Amino acid sequence: MAGDHWSMQEIDAIVAAYFAMLSDDLAGLSFNKAEKNRELQEIIPRSRGSIEFKHQNISAVMLGLGQPWIAGYKPAANFQNALVDGVLRWLEAHEGWLAPPSFHRVQERGQAPFVGQLRENAIAFGPAPTLRNEPSPVDPVFLTAMGRKYDVAERDARNRALGRAGEEMVLEHERRCLHDAGRADLARRVRWTAVEDGDGFGYDVSSFAPDGRERLIEVKTTRGWERTPFHMKRNELAVAQDRHEAWELCRLWDVARAPQAFVLHAPIERHVELMPASFLAELR
Repeated sequence: MAGDHWSMQEIDAIVAAYFAMLSDDLAGLSFNKAEKNRELQEIIPRSRGSIEFKHQNISAVMLGLGQPWIAGYKPAANFQNALVDGVLRWLEAHEGWLAPPSFHRVQERGQAPFVGQLRENAIAFGPAPTLRNEPSPVDPVFLTAMGRKYDVAERDARNRALGRAGEEMVLEHERRCLHDAGRADLARRVRWTAVEDGDGFGYDVSSFAPDGRERLIEVKTTRGWERTPFHMKRNELAVAQDRHEAWELCRLWDVARAPQAFVLHAPIERHVELMPASFLAELR
């Protein structure tokens, strides 16, 4: 089929193929990109290069929607809006895709606070993206527009199962690190505040530094990449200001593939741009 615009049938076919490869990628399974391209050419009358570039377009859409993407297909913007619709159609038809990753716990509830954790569940911490001299792989203006239009931050915030999975990962990470630092006494005192005491304290995990200093950790989790926007509640900002010496935000990202994270310390406004997401309306 000639022309730059792809039909709905073509888009649905290549989006399905992309997700099939991405599923293998997330599961650690190998796949042959060239072979997958040839298979698509048999059902889509498009060239090899056109199909490759459309895969890159899908990566850009996934990035903008706060979803994991295939690293082998560098995100490329400037695509037709119908491609976003195609990705959203696939996501709506596969509700399980947005579920949180499975998190195997060696520790069962009711046992000692820490007995060990599988190392493959470890979180890789690194510097915040704003502290690295690396350009964004996609135009930041495009990402901002996508994030606002489809409100990926709100979707992550509504996904309570995803949030709890992230909090649990950080909880176990804190206990393991204190245990490895020879502070098993402090590891036993690490508390999942959001679950044990209730959601409303302005942080999710109460932990400690090896020297005994208190740390109040608010966890924000996403399946997407490190620059995926996130929501903050009024009480979280209040605690960040009032308890600035202890409060910190742990941004957990790429949890579907290999959990990575960075930490932001108060004042949070030094690291992020806070934008009003809703307003309280009172009658005059």
